[in-house]
Amino acid sequence: MAQEALPERGAARLGKPVGTAGTVHGVALLLPSGEASGTRRPSPLPVAAMRPLARRLARAGREEGLVVHVVHYRFRGWNGAAAHPARDAEWAVDEAVRRYGDVPVCLIGTGMGARAALRAGGHPAVNSVLALAPWLPEPDSAAGPGSAPEPEPDPVKQLAGRQVLIAHGTNDARTDPDLSYRLAERAKKINRQVCRFEVHSDGHGLHQHRSEVTALAVDFMMGSLFARGYSRPVADALAAPPPLGLRMPLAAGFGSSLRQ
Repeated sequence: MAQEALPERGAARLGKPVGTAGTVHGVALLLPSGEASGTRRPSPLPVAAMRPLARRLARAGREEGLVVHVVHYRFRGWNGAAAHPARDAEWAVDEAVRRYGDVPVCLIGTGMGARAALRAGGHPAVNSVLALAPWLPEPDSAAGPGSAPEPEPDPVKQLAGRQVLIAHGTNDARTDPDLSYRLAERAKKINRQVCRFEVHSDGHGLHQHRSEVTALAVDFMMGSLFARGYSRPVADALAAPPPLGLRMPLAAGFGSSLRQ
């Protein structure tokens, strides 16, 4: 496996690789959450929160040649039109290609990181995007002090040709689930391979149904990166027209009967 390059001071970087020690056939890049604005160094807590998922994905994809990295941003904030985490995500995909060659990449983000994953999904190496509880503020409401405003809704054209799954808790008080539905609805018009799951009664952190959400992430990543085939609920959600495929309930116990 390629050695991790030392980053320049203040640059984005990839965390230590988790997964295969052999030939890499797929890459999952995990994008942590953050804040609306802020140019200080990111807090280490969102990165630490992603590590259990990184380990779970790596175990599931070990035989297929999966490597997982958690992305470390330059700044802790999105910062309006600057969209720093999305730029860092694009850099991370470039870096993955530099290290591992022409292999498919799955972007997996939570909160602000989910927004970055969706925004960076147009990179040519990106095969799929998984957005968990994405932070998608109304236009003109996302800019913090000193940041340029964002007058338009988040774009979706870059998601054409990608496989996209969004999961959102119906009781999320921090990131409006209706906004992720509206983005999924727009994306579905230009890309049939878009679906969205609703995690009923769960909040922003998706803690109440953590095992089901993790199983959903594994199922989607393995199906999109390695053509393993999706579970029946994911396949049905991708095939169903709106609103059914965009309001698919994540059943309690999802994943317990899957071979992962």
